[in-house]
Amino acid sequence: MGYRCIQCGCPVKTLYVQYSPGNIRLMKCENCKAVADEYIECEIMILAIDLILHKPKAYRHLLHNVINQETMKFQGLLWKLAVIFLFFEYYRCLILESSKGKLDSSMSVSPSVSICWKVLMDVLFGNLMFLLTFFFMVMMLFHVSITITRCIDLLLALMISSYFKIFFIAMM
Repeated sequence: MGYRCIQCGCPVKTLYVQYSPGNIRLMKCENCKAVADEYIECEIMILAIDLILHKPKAYRHLLHNVINQETMKFQGLLWKLAVIFLFFEYYRCLILESSKGKLDSSMSVSPSVSICWKVLMDVLFGNLMFLLTFFFMVMMLFHVSITITRCIDLLLALMISSYFKIFFIAMM
């Protein structure tokens, strides 16, 4: 898996040429003639803001040019991301349930545990159904078969884009 242009998505050989430490020249895409990846020079906060705003260029930079599946311990990262995502989703749903008045601090332990269990099952079942529907729609609309590697790539992209739902917690 090589680098990709964040403008058009075409493969590029290299993103920059380094002449000396701190002195680089960004390469242009042969297809669209634009700079292949301008996020190389940006601070991480600029990238984070663009990810929160769901800009496709930022996601292309992160998924194609930063996260390299061959050099990272990818399976461990995917499982950790999935667990943390489900925990955040559970916490968000628990806050929504408590704002409805169903979860009260004066309640006994048994109803609180049953509500927490119900919220956890809703989160797990809801996310499972979303993933199955998403994969089915990708197969039907694009007429492609989904292999394990493509499934893992789609799962990683969905989880990374879903992480920015945690900012809804701050809005509550």
